[in-house]
Amino acid sequence: MARQVRIHQVGGPEALQVEEVEVGLPGHGEVRIQQCAAGVNYVDVYHRTGLYPLPGLPAVLGVEGAGFVEAVGPGVADLSIGERVAWAGLPVGGYAEARLLPAERLISLPALVSERVAAAAMLRGITAHMLLRHVRPVTSGDVVLVHAAAGGLGLMLTQWARRLGATVIGTVGSPEKAELAKRHGLHHAILYRQVDFVKAVLDLTDGHGADVAYDGIGGDVLTRTLDCVRRFGMVVSVGQAAGSLPAIDISELGPRRSLALARPSVFSYASDPGTYRIAASELFREIEAGLHVEIGAEYALAEAADAHRALESGGTTGSVLLNF
Repeated sequence: MARQVRIHQVGGPEALQVEEVEVGLPGHGEVRIQQCAAGVNYVDVYHRTGLYPLPGLPAVLGVEGAGFVEAVGPGVADLSIGERVAWAGLPVGGYAEARLLPAERLISLPALVSERVAAAAMLRGITAHMLLRHVRPVTSGDVVLVHAAAGGLGLMLTQWARRLGATVIGTVGSPEKAELAKRHGLHHAILYRQVDFVKAVLDLTDGHGADVAYDGIGGDVLTRTLDCVRRFGMVVSVGQAAGSLPAIDISELGPRRSLALARPSVFSYASDPGTYRIAASELFREIEAGLHVEIGAEYALAEAADAHRALESGGTTGSVLLNF
């Protein structure tokens, strides 16, 4: 038996319930892993509330984790019992002490990357790889804008973009968050509660705007971010922490602005096994080379509801973990 956090209906954090279940033996091409930790992401909130529908209920939330191989099913030749592994993406099910996964979803961990760090970094790291390497490749000399720069994805993007030679501007909610982000590579912090972030970005770029902007907030932040990028720049929408996405008339993107708007899905990106493994491999190389994975809060499995409340409050920094 293993403990899992399930939801039987969509709703608030109280919908998260700890239950004991029989995990069972892995089938053909499957592996059973004993998890050490799982990341808590905003997409879990979307699943819990029904904003992003799940395939069915009851369901175990969670889209990234790390641990040890406990059993391998028939047809699995490249993983062995006791091996340290991590995973990210679909199928959901990370809030669990043990779970079954297709072997192709598991990535072996290098010696210098701990299970705890991997669980905190996998989804955000693959997202950062998608954004910086694929959606709009960032190169030396670019100016990038990162909203929520002290969050888990924000800190990852800030460090990785700077390592690629970009100048990084970030919005943050407090002086403490500004200091954290600056400590990990942010060039310019904008306290968006105190100043107009659009004006601040334009002032910092001599009126030109950023080459690319990443927004995980949605609402009017996304709409206003359209004015933060240069002509023929790009705005990338990667989330909706504000709860909604605005309806944007495509005519608003040009001719005055002449910009591109992207809405990429990390789950789609990670669904291709080759792309998934390349992204994870590059992420681990970045971590081994010094990329810092900030773990801002850690909770026991039974405290998953508290983890969701903390994430939704906007007060967290870095990644949030459930430890088993």
